[in-house]
Amino acid sequence: MAFAAFADSLNFSEAARRLHISQPALHVKVRKLSERLDRPLYCRVGRSLELTEHGELIARYGRQLRDGTADLLAQLHGLAERPVTLAAGEGAYLYLLHAGIKAFQNGAPAPLRLLTLNREEALAAVLCGKAQLGVAPLDDVPDQLQSMVLTTVGQVLAVPQSHRLAGRTRVKLTDLAGERLVVPPRGRPHREMLAALLRAADVSWEVALEANGWELMLSFVAMGAGAAVVNACCRLPAGVVAIALPELPVLRYHCFHLRGLAKSTPAGHLRAALQDRGNAWKTST
Repeated sequence: MAFAAFADSLNFSEAARRLHISQPALHVKVRKLSERLDRPLYCRVGRSLELTEHGELIARYGRQLRDGTADLLAQLHGLAERPVTLAAGEGAYLYLLHAGIKAFQNGAPAPLRLLTLNREEALAAVLCGKAQLGVAPLDDVPDQLQSMVLTTVGQVLAVPQSHRLAGRTRVKLTDLAGERLVVPPRGRPHREMLAALLRAADVSWEVALEANGWELMLSFVAMGAGAAVVNACCRLPAGVVAIALPELPVLRYHCFHLRGLAKSTPAGHLRAALQDRGNAWKTST
C-alpha cells in the first residue's frame, strides 16, 4: 500500500508525508519491492517520474488492497463508506448521467466523487484504480475491463434558425460544402473524426472558431459564428435547431470498470443506477 501512495502522486516527499514516514524510509520500501519483484516500477522522464508497465500493475493492486481494507474497517467500526469515484467527460455529466447520479444520491449508499476526464484519461483512471467506474464512448474495451452500453447517441448539425439549412430534417456531408464550422481544437477526437469524414466526402469547409465542450460550441452557434456538429443529446440554446446527420457514426457510451465488481458494493449500485437511467436524456430533450 506504500507503493500505491507513491503512485498516486509520483512524489516521494508528498507520499511520505501522507504515510507519516520519512522520505528515505519510503525510498527503501519502494526499492525493496522492486528488488523482490525483479522489475523496475518507475523511471525518470526529464524531471518527472513515471510508472513502468509493471509499476502500473502493482499500483492498481495496491489501491484495490488499500480500498478494500478501508471498506472493511469502515464496516467494523460503523464508519461512513468511502466515496465511489466516477470518471467521465463534461458532456456525459451534463447530458447523459444526471438522472442516474441523482438516483444514486437519493439512495445514498456512499459519497460520490466525480472526475471530469476525457475518454483516454477515464480509461486510464479506471485501469489504475483511481476510479471505480468510467463512462465514455468506446469502440474497443481493454481486456482488463468489463463494460455495458448505457445509451447510443447520434450526431446532429446545429445551426441558427436563420441558417440556409435550418428547414431541413436531415442533411448529407456534401451539404456542408463551404460551411464555417465551430469545432474543437486540433487533435481532439471529435475534430479529427469530422475532418476525416469531410475529407473522404471531398467536402471543403472552414474553421469558424475553435472551442472546447458542447456548451461553448453551441453558444457560438447561437451567436451566429457558424454551424457545429454535436451529440444529439445536447440541449440546444434558444434560436438553434438540430438537423440529423445520418452519415456520421452513432456513439455508444459505455460504463466500464475492472472485472469482478460486485453488485452489492456502492460502485455496483452506482453502475445499476446509471444503467437503469442511461436513456433518460431521450425523454428530457
